[in-house]
Formats: sequence, structure tokens, C-alpha cells
Amino acid sequence: MRITISLPAQTLLVHDDTCALLRHYSVSTAIKGAGEANGSFCTPRGQHIIRAKIGADAAANTVFVGRRPSGEIWSPELAAQFPGRDWMLTRILWLSGTQPGRNRLGSCDTMRRYVYLHGSPDTAVMGVPGSIGCVRMRNADIIDLFDLVAAYTRVDIDDFRVVSGDWLSMQADAMPLRAQIFVIEQNVPAELEMDEFDAVSHHAVAFDAAGQAIGTGRLLPDGHIGRMAVTAEWRGQGVGRALLLHLMDEARVRDYRELRLNAQTHAANFYQQFGFAQVGGEFIEAGIAHCEMVKSI
Repeated sequence: MRITISLPAQTLLVHDDTCALLRHYSVSTAIKGAGEANGSFCTPRGQHIIRAKIGADAAANTVFVGRRPSGEIWSPELAAQFPGRDWMLTRILWLSGTQPGRNRLGSCDTMRRYVYLHGSPDTAVMGVPGSIGCVRMRNADIIDLFDLVAAYTRVDIDDFRVVSGDWLSMQADAMPLRAQIFVIEQNVPAELEMDEFDAVSHHAVAFDAAGQAIGTGRLLPDGHIGRMAVTAEWRGQGVGRALLLHLMDEARVRDYRELRLNAQTHAANFYQQFGFAQVGGEFIEAGIAHCEMVKSI
């Protein structure tokens, strides 16, 4: 099981161990944006786990203070009595960072900052930032999520979003990025990089919080995933993972039964994490060593 939260998109996705999409929730993260420093009131980024699950038997709208039921049940009348209160309701999933120096230990420790996924009043707006650091969810959604996931489930909090569509709508962002990475950086001939399959493929593009394209990939009608590329400054920050999961989700929507890709050999281990297995030996494509990989879905 894996949870992915996108700060720009204000969404929370849940994938199972086969990488199938199970849930898609709208959430509300910090109004002050992304950040890891203690006292920043920002939502931390990077890799986390659910360290503790709190409130399993609580009634919906149970008020928590210091992670303990206060004895109150939220209502509009109670809210009117305490207009400045930051309400934590129904269930709490307490997050812990797993990356020392980024979101764990010292002055950037997510757990010691008491960052949670938690329920919120029905009046709280989802889909836009509004919290003081936590991830707010609708009460029905946090109950559903709480029952679905176990302690120590991985939680990735990303400061980017993924958008997809046809080539006509995505080429203005995908084409320059691919040219920079494949043609300039990897010396792939331009006439090989752009081909006739772009027009018939489904394309995904990742954008940072400022709207700059930082990664792309495509899904061909025959179930091949290709042209996976991430800008140098964003590598190792989950962009490839988000793009791949997005394309796999699209493949399931289209009822594809099998996915194939030609991975650059050095990236084979990355795809293996998502259930792809190598078939056949190594081969050279555009002067770069590749291997074919396949996954049933």
C-alpha cells in the first residue's frame, strides 16, 4: 500500500501493492505552503510513514486535543464558541519522516512537529490549502482511509502535480522537456526522439508548484510506456514514480491487460519496484543500452 499527496493538486491517492489505484480524495494542506522547519506551519515534503493510528473507535466529529478525545463532539454551535480553534476530528494518522535532515530528526522532524492526516468540520473547504501544517480530510474520507491502511504505510508528499491528455494539449510542455533531456543531454538524434506515435499516445506531464514542466511520459495504444524523462534537478524526488503510476492508472482505465516498456538498463531497478520484470537480453537503441520489461495489470 502507498499513499501519495500532491500539494499543488490538493489530492491524496492510495495505490495497493500491485500499483492499482484504490482511492482518490480531495484534501487541504497548509495555507503557508510546503516546508519542513519546526514552527513554519507548512506541510512537509518527501517520504513519510504512518507512525500511529489514533481514534479507531471514535464517533464521527469526535474532537481530539493532544491526540486524545476531549469529550466534545464538533457542531456548528461548538465551533461558534471557539472561533479560533484548529479542529482535529474523528481519526488521526500521525506522520513520521523517513529522510534524516529533510523531514526526520533535528529542527525538521515531521513527527515532532505533530503533522497528521485528520478529519475536519464539514464546513472546511477541501481542494485548497487551509491548514496550519496538517493534511485535512473530510470525516467520511479519513474514516475510510483509516480502515484501509495499516501503520507504517508509506506516504509520499509531493510538491508537484501530474496532468495528462492527448498530444495536442500536452506537446507544448512535453516536447521542449524531451528535447532537452533526450536530444541535448543524452545525444539521441532528434529524428528518432519525435515519432509518429506521439499523435496517438496519452501523455503525462509533471509540473512543479510554479507550473514549470519537470517530467513527462507517454502511454501508447498497444500498452507500451515510453519517453519517461525527468529534469536533472528533480530526479530522485518521486517525479518518475508519480508519472509511472499515473500512466498505469490510465492503462487500467483503458482496460489494458499488459504493459511493456524499453527501459534504459541503468533504470531497470526503478521499474522493478513497480512490478515490471525484464524479458530478453540487453539491446542498443539510439546508442543507449536498453532492456525490455513487462508487467501484467
